Amino acid sequence: MELWQIALIVLVAIVVVGAVAWMTTQRNRTEHLTERYGPEYQRTLESTGDKREAERELEAREERVKHYEIKPLSAGQRDRYLAKWRETQAEFVDDPSAAIAEADTLVQDVMGDRGYPMGDFDQRTADISVDHPHVVEEYRAAHVIAERHASGGVETEDLRRAMVHYRALFDDLLETEERQAGEPERERELTGGRTR
Repeated sequence: MELWQIALIVLVAIVVVGAVAWMTTQRNRTEHLTERYGPEYQRTLESTGDKREAERELEAREERVKHYEIKPLSAGQRDRYLAKWRETQAEFVDDPSAAIAEADTLVQDVMGDRGYPMGDFDQRTADISVDHPHVVEEYRAAHVIAERHASGGVETEDLRRAMVHYRALFDDLLETEERQAGEPERERELTGGRTR
Protein backbone atom coordinates (compact mmCIF):
# COMPACT_ATOMS: atom_id res chain seq x y z
CA MET A 1 0.00 0.00 0.00
CA GLU A 2 1.27 3.41 -0.88
CA LEU A 3 1.84 6.15 1.65
CA TRP A 4 -0.97 8.34 0.28
CA GLN A 5 -3.43 5.43 0.64
CA ILE A 6 -2.44 4.91 4.25
CA ALA A 7 -2.78 8.65 4.90
CA LEU A 8 -6.23 8.63 3.27
CA ILE A 9 -7.37 5.67 5.39
CA VAL A 10 -6.10 7.37 8.56
CA LEU A 11 -7.82 10.63 7.56
CA VAL A 12 -11.12 8.85 6.88
CA ALA A 13 -10.85 7.02 10.23
CA ILE A 14 -10.22 10.31 12.04
CA VAL A 15 -13.24 11.90 10.34
CA VAL A 16 -15.47 8.91 11.19
CA VAL A 17 -14.33 8.83 14.83
CA GLY A 18 -14.82 12.61 15.06
CA ALA A 19 -18.32 12.37 13.59
CA VAL A 20 -19.29 9.56 15.97
CA ALA A 21 -17.90 11.51 18.94
CA TRP A 22 -19.79 14.66 17.87
CA MET A 23 -23.07 12.74 17.43
CA THR A 24 -22.62 11.06 20.82
CA THR A 25 -21.95 14.41 22.46
CA GLN A 26 -25.06 15.92 20.88
CA ARG A 27 -27.21 12.96 21.93
CA ASN A 28 -25.85 13.14 25.50
CA ARG A 29 -26.48 16.90 25.56
CA THR A 30 -30.09 16.40 24.45
CA GLU A 31 -30.63 13.59 26.97
CA HIS A 32 -29.16 15.69 29.78
CA LEU A 33 -31.32 18.71 28.97
CA THR A 34 -34.46 16.62 28.44
CA GLU A 35 -33.96 14.85 31.76
CA ARG A 36 -33.06 18.03 33.66
CA TYR A 37 -35.83 20.25 32.30
CA GLY A 38 -38.64 17.78 31.62
CA PRO A 39 -41.66 19.63 30.20
CA GLU A 40 -39.68 22.89 30.12
CA TYR A 41 -37.41 21.36 27.45
CA GLN A 42 -40.43 20.63 25.25
CA ARG A 43 -41.90 24.07 25.89
CA THR A 44 -38.63 25.78 24.93
CA LEU A 45 -38.36 23.59 21.84
CA GLU A 46 -41.89 24.55 20.78
CA SER A 47 -41.16 28.21 21.51
CA THR A 48 -37.96 28.34 19.44
CA GLY A 49 -39.00 25.85 16.77
CA ASP A 50 -35.44 24.52 16.56
CA LYS A 51 -33.75 21.87 18.71
CA ARG A 52 -30.30 23.47 18.63
CA GLU A 53 -31.69 26.90 19.43
CA ALA A 54 -33.78 25.48 22.29
CA GLU A 55 -30.77 23.70 23.73
CA ARG A 56 -28.63 26.83 23.41
CA GLU A 57 -31.36 28.79 25.23
CA LEU A 58 -31.49 26.28 28.10
CA GLU A 59 -27.70 26.19 28.37
CA ALA A 60 -27.60 30.00 28.36
CA ARG A 61 -30.07 29.98 31.27
CA GLU A 62 -27.84 27.56 33.17
CA GLU A 63 -24.80 29.72 32.51
CA ARG A 64 -26.60 32.88 33.65
CA VAL A 65 -27.99 31.30 36.83
CA LYS A 66 -24.61 29.76 37.65
CA HIS A 67 -23.36 33.29 38.36
CA TYR A 68 -26.15 34.07 40.83
CA GLU A 69 -25.65 33.41 44.51
CA ILE A 70 -28.65 31.12 45.02
CA LYS A 71 -28.91 30.07 48.64
CA PRO A 72 -31.43 28.24 50.79
CA LEU A 73 -33.56 30.17 53.22
CA SER A 74 -32.71 30.08 56.89
CA ALA A 75 -35.10 28.18 59.15
CA GLY A 76 -36.37 31.53 60.48
CA GLN A 77 -37.03 32.90 57.01
CA ARG A 78 -38.79 29.69 56.01
CA ASP A 79 -40.99 29.80 59.11
CA ARG A 80 -41.89 33.46 58.52
CA TYR A 81 -42.78 32.77 54.90
CA LEU A 82 -44.88 29.75 55.81
CA ALA A 83 -46.76 31.81 58.41
CA LYS A 84 -47.31 34.58 55.87
CA TRP A 85 -48.54 32.03 53.32
CA ARG A 86 -51.04 30.65 55.82
CA GLU A 87 -52.33 34.19 56.44
CA THR A 88 -52.61 34.77 52.69
CA GLN A 89 -54.41 31.48 52.23
CA ALA A 90 -56.87 32.34 55.01
CA GLU A 91 -57.42 35.74 53.41
CA PHE A 92 -58.44 34.01 50.18
CA VAL A 93 -61.82 33.08 51.66
CA ASP A 94 -62.76 36.73 52.30
CA ASP A 95 -60.76 38.51 49.58
CA PRO A 96 -59.49 36.29 46.75
CA SER A 97 -58.16 39.27 44.77
CA ALA A 98 -55.95 40.48 47.61
CA ALA A 99 -54.79 36.93 48.31
CA ILE A 100 -53.70 36.42 44.69
CA ALA A 101 -51.74 39.67 44.72
CA GLU A 102 -50.13 38.70 48.03
CA ALA A 103 -49.29 35.19 46.77
CA ASP A 104 -47.49 36.69 43.77
CA THR A 105 -45.61 39.08 46.04
CA LEU A 106 -44.66 36.27 48.43
CA VAL A 107 -43.29 34.14 45.59
CA GLN A 108 -41.23 37.08 44.34
CA ASP A 109 -40.00 37.85 47.86
CA VAL A 110 -38.86 34.26 48.34
CA MET A 111 -37.12 34.34 44.95
CA GLY A 112 -35.32 37.52 45.92
CA ASP A 113 -34.27 36.18 49.32
CA ARG A 114 -32.99 33.01 47.67
CA GLY A 115 -30.80 35.13 45.35
CA TYR A 116 -32.73 35.28 42.09
CA PRO A 117 -32.72 38.72 40.44
CA MET A 118 -36.12 40.34 40.11
CA GLY A 119 -36.25 41.13 36.40
CA ASP A 120 -39.39 41.05 34.32
CA PHE A 121 -41.68 38.04 34.49
CA ASP A 122 -40.15 36.25 31.48
CA GLN A 123 -36.67 36.62 32.93
CA ARG A 124 -37.83 35.37 36.33
CA THR A 125 -39.43 32.27 34.81
CA ALA A 126 -36.33 31.57 32.71
CA ASP A 127 -34.13 31.85 35.80
CA ILE A 128 -36.43 29.77 38.00
CA SER A 129 -36.67 27.08 35.32
CA VAL A 130 -33.02 26.16 35.86
CA ASP A 131 -33.46 25.05 39.47
CA HIS A 132 -37.23 24.42 39.49
CA PRO A 133 -38.09 23.18 35.98
CA HIS A 134 -40.99 21.00 37.05
CA VAL A 135 -42.96 23.80 38.72
CA VAL A 136 -42.12 26.78 36.50
CA GLU A 137 -45.20 26.05 34.40
CA GLU A 138 -47.29 26.37 37.57
CA TYR A 139 -45.85 29.88 37.99
CA ARG A 140 -46.73 30.76 34.41
CA ALA A 141 -50.27 29.44 34.84
CA ALA A 142 -50.77 31.47 38.03
CA HIS A 143 -49.41 34.57 36.33
CA VAL A 144 -51.76 34.19 33.35
CA ILE A 145 -54.75 33.90 35.68
CA ALA A 146 -53.58 36.91 37.72
CA GLU A 147 -53.22 38.99 34.54
CA ARG A 148 -56.68 37.95 33.34
CA HIS A 149 -58.03 38.82 36.77
CA ALA A 150 -56.47 42.29 36.59
CA SER A 151 -58.51 42.91 33.45
CA GLY A 152 -61.65 41.51 35.09
CA GLY A 153 -61.88 38.18 33.30
CA VAL A 154 -61.82 35.42 35.91
CA GLU A 155 -64.05 33.78 38.46
CA THR A 156 -63.24 32.73 42.02
CA GLU A 157 -62.56 29.15 40.89
CA ASP A 158 -59.85 30.44 38.53
CA LEU A 159 -58.34 32.41 41.40
CA ARG A 160 -58.36 29.28 43.54
CA ARG A 161 -56.42 27.48 40.79
CA ALA A 162 -53.95 30.37 40.67
CA MET A 163 -53.38 30.01 44.43
CA VAL A 164 -52.71 26.28 43.97
CA HIS A 165 -50.24 27.09 41.17
CA TYR A 166 -48.47 29.74 43.25
CA ARG A 167 -48.31 27.30 46.17
CA ALA A 168 -46.51 24.68 44.07
CA LEU A 169 -43.65 27.06 43.29
CA PHE A 170 -43.74 28.58 46.78
CA ASP A 171 -43.26 25.16 48.41
CA ASP A 172 -40.53 24.23 45.97
CA LEU A 173 -38.68 27.49 46.62
CA LEU A 174 -38.98 27.01 50.38
CA GLU A 175 -37.74 23.44 50.00
CA THR A 176 -40.29 22.24 52.52
CA GLU A 177 -41.73 18.83 53.15
CA GLU A 178 -45.12 20.43 52.50
CA ARG A 179 -44.34 20.47 48.78
CA GLN A 180 -44.81 16.70 48.92
CA ALA A 181 -48.43 17.18 50.04
CA GLY A 182 -49.60 17.55 46.47
CA GLU A 183 -52.39 19.50 44.87
CA PRO A 184 -55.36 17.78 46.57
CA GLU A 185 -54.05 18.81 50.00
CA ARG A 186 -53.42 22.38 48.80
CA GLU A 187 -56.96 22.51 47.41
CA ARG A 188 -58.43 21.33 50.72
CA GLU A 189 -56.45 24.02 52.53
CA LEU A 190 -57.85 26.69 50.21
CA THR A 191 -61.43 25.58 50.54
CA GLY A 192 -61.33 24.96 54.28
CA GLY A 193 -61.94 21.24 53.76
CA ARG A 194 -65.00 21.76 51.57
CA THR A 195 -65.27 19.71 48.40
CA ARG A 196 -66.13 21.22 45.08
